[in-house]
Amino acid sequence: MCGIVGIQGTTPVNQALYDSLTVLQHRGQDAAGIVTISGDTFRQRKANGLVRDVFEERHMERLIGNVGIGHVRYPTAGSSSVAQAQPFT
Repeated sequence: MCGIVGIQGTTPVNQALYDSLTVLQHRGQDAAGIVTISGDTFRQRKANGLVRDVFEERHMERLIGNVGIGHVRYPTAGSSSVAQAQPFT
């Protein structure tokens, strides 16, 4: 099983997405990712590993936007490569 969260707000959603993924971590420990949207710009960070290991402060600072989606992956098919980490953009 995987965990997915989407948030639309009036303020930046990066921290709320991170916090939500830490709560959903039990749904997938293989990889984590966040995509935020600001205007017409998508910003993404994803990698293999636990949420706490994937996102550093420098990554969170770049994930600006009031809309975003986050994902933690539990692989049931495919490889464990970072190419399989989601969200896909």
